[in-house]
Amino acid sequence: MPISRSTIRTASVAVLLLSSSATLWAQQPPAAQPAQQTQQAEQAKPDPQMQAVLDALKGLDAKPFSGLTVPQARTQASAADAARTVQRDKKISPKPEAGVATNEIAIPSAGGALPARVYVPEGKGPFPVVLYFHGGGWVVADINTYDATPRALAVGSKAIVVSADYHHAPESKFPAQHDDAWAAYTWTVENIHTLNGDAKRIAVAGESAGANLAANVALMAKEKKTTMPVHQLLVYPIAGNDMNTPSYQENADAAPLGKADMEWFVSHVFTSKDESADPRINLVGRNDLEGLPSATVINAQIDPLRSEGQAYAEKLKAAGVTVNALNYEGVTHEFFGMAKVVDKAKDAVDAANADLTKAFSKTK
Repeated sequence: MPISRSTIRTASVAVLLLSSSATLWAQQPPAAQPAQQTQQAEQAKPDPQMQAVLDALKGLDAKPFSGLTVPQARTQASAADAARTVQRDKKISPKPEAGVATNEIAIPSAGGALPARVYVPEGKGPFPVVLYFHGGGWVVADINTYDATPRALAVGSKAIVVSADYHHAPESKFPAQHDDAWAAYTWTVENIHTLNGDAKRIAVAGESAGANLAANVALMAKEKKTTMPVHQLLVYPIAGNDMNTPSYQENADAAPLGKADMEWFVSHVFTSKDESADPRINLVGRNDLEGLPSATVINAQIDPLRSEGQAYAEKLKAAGVTVNALNYEGVTHEFFGMAKVVDKAKDAVDAANADLTKAFSKTK
């Protein structure tokens, strides 16, 4: 059935997050100390594979978000486009992920139908399920921009992946996106059996803004005392509202995400900046994390969000949650979907799939 995208879908070539300094597309400062340290004097240097993607992004004339209008930001080249450019130039095969079957569905919500894409691996079901939320600061990007990750998770975890879109700001302000995420989860729990999925084995996953949505689904399921996800995959999550953390200081001018870009997102998502203190955003400030499902938390060294992602992983651990916290050096925000051209992304995806497979096996 046709799906009205209106304000829900943004242009498929939209960028996730870009630097606040255009000069950084050309070069990066010298290498700094390991990502695990809490303070660095200067921004780290991307490894050669990561730099090749950044160079490709520069070649596609992508500009920092902080200097763009929303329509401009939604229609310029994305980091995913840059990764595909490198993949094409190096003649790297899209297989085996290209063999995943897909179909388009609409998920009902109070705000209207949410476009979603279902990725089905080879084999015989019923399959475990991953409900995935894309990144883009709740302003840009869509399920087309973020196609690589759901495909890789479907192949590696042998699960159906439901990639659900949500209403975007500034047309739909916070907390519209969180309401949509919960609607997508409840629909999945109640209906995934019709798609050959196992409702008893549903994990939640997301990148950046989408990782925040995934974390909130788990928190809301606990609060409502309803079906809990069996695992949460959180890739460089937005987990706080402090823009003076060590990683924000190190990576204020980083590509493809800098401090000014995050300020740009906040200005469009919230009616007032004070709303970013909401516990759905400031996850590191919460004290109700006991009893949540196991988590894989993946962070990148060259990313303003690294410190809050690491802090959330530690808070989960302190609350008794089983956590696999992984930090990858020499890579930037957005690296996770670049497994075809960045080896560390492949390592991260493999680790995520291993954790998902383990969580699914425990609930058979």
